Amino acid sequence: MSVKAESKGVRLSPRKVAAVASLVRGRTVADAIVILEHTPRRAALPVLKTIKSAQANASHNHNYKADTLRIVEITVNHGARMKRYRPAAMGRALPYMKRSSHIRVLVDGEQRPVKQPAAAKPAAKKEAK
Repeated sequence: MSVKAESKGVRLSPRKVAAVASLVRGRTVADAIVILEHTPRRAALPVLKTIKSAQANASHNHNYKADTLRIVEITVNHGARMKRYRPAAMGRALPYMKRSSHIRVLVDGEQRPVKQPAAAKPAAKKEAK
């Protein structure tokens, strides 16, 4: 079973985010974090945050070992586009779009062993005075 984290509506073009996501596809989470912290692209921060969120989801919610996590899948899809207009010569308006992205990360790794509940101790009898 894989653990998922998503970032929706990231205000960066999907083409630019996908270039950064391809740097860490298939790597361990620890390697991906080091790579993204040293990548001088604006898209590295939202991808890094999404990977850290997936790591936290896996270790806190699904009982995975944090040091064994590997990125199974990382996808970048188109988000909502805001249509805007730029003023041009002779009273015209030229259209352009402000694009956004959805980032989805799946991680998988080794699960921690489930702890067994402690055995109940027999109740001690109270001494009468």
